[in-house]
Amino acid sequence: MQVILKEDVEKLGLAGEVVDVKDGYGRNFLIPTGKAVLATSGARKAIEQQMKKVLEQRLANLDSAKETAETLKGTNVTIAVKAGEEGKIFGTVTNVQIADALSEKGFDIDRRKIQIDEDVKQLGEYTATINLHEEVKATLTFWVVKAQD
Repeated sequence: MQVILKEDVEKLGLAGEVVDVKDGYGRNFLIPTGKAVLATSGARKAIEQQMKKVLEQRLANLDSAKETAETLKGTNVTIAVKAGEEGKIFGTVTNVQIADALSEKGFDIDRRKIQIDEDVKQLGEYTATINLHEEVKATLTFWVVKAQD
C-alpha cells in the first residue's frame, strides 16, 4: 500500500513523502491517526502544495536548531543525586532529569531527544547527545554531584 505522509514518522519517512507500507499498518495506524493519506492522484496534488509550506517550516526549524546547538555548546548542567560514600549513586541519571535541568536554564528540549552516551552509576562528568533536528546534534556536558542532605 502506498501512502503519503502528512507528518514526519520516525523510521518511516518525512512529511510529504510517498512510502510503501504494509496494508495493516496503513489502514490501522497511519490513516486513522491522521499521519498519512492514501496515495491517490488528487492527494498527491494537494500534498505538493502543502510540501512548499512544509519545506519552509523545515528550514526555519533547521535554523533554530543550529542556534540552539550553538548556545548549548557552552552550557554545563549539574544534577544532584543521592550517593553513597564511595561515589556510587542510587539508581541512575535519566534523560528526564537532564531535560528538567535544561529547562531551569531556559532551554525547552523534549526528553525523547536526549540520549545519554553511557550509563551513569557514579558521580562525575558525563556527556549526552541531543538530537535537535535530523541534521543537527548537540553534545551536552553534565556533572553528577552528591545532593546536600
